[in-house]
Amino acid sequence: MQHAPDGQLSALVEIDRNHCSTCFADGVQVATGCTFGKGNIRSLGYGKFALTVIDNKTSRSVRVIPTIETMRRNQESEFLGLRKKGVPASQVDPVLSEPLIDAVLSDPVDALFKIEPIKQVTPARMLPHAFDTVICAECGEMAVERYARIKHGKIVCMPCAEKTGSDG
Repeated sequence: MQHAPDGQLSALVEIDRNHCSTCFADGVQVATGCTFGKGNIRSLGYGKFALTVIDNKTSRSVRVIPTIETMRRNQESEFLGLRKKGVPASQVDPVLSEPLIDAVLSDPVDALFKIEPIKQVTPARMLPHAFDTVICAECGEMAVERYARIKHGKIVCMPCAEKTGSDG
């Protein structure tokens, strides 16, 4: 599969970072080539298992949602049972995850996902990558300039700007 290498696509995942399926975003990055590093994937924090992919050139988008059956199969699996108990994924016997992987690789797409009709959208304006940096006058660490703040007439990073007089 050919990825969009330079941000031709944008992805909006509806999960949150404390969501039970943050690996969903990992799969989106692998499948689409959208990455947090390129800045063309965003987590909307809705707590939902859904993805919208936007073609930035044509302004067309499609929303993809795993079917309830797919999600139930995952939720009822022994693999997820162990994950719910706090067992890290790397410590779960791969034999328990293989049936889930096999199903994704062999089931028809419409059994795995509900794909909504393509819609025209106005893609969100992405800020260009910032390369200009400053050195924080308080902690001495480097920060991207557009995130720097002025505190007592000095350029500081956001965490130092938020400190009160008693803690820093």
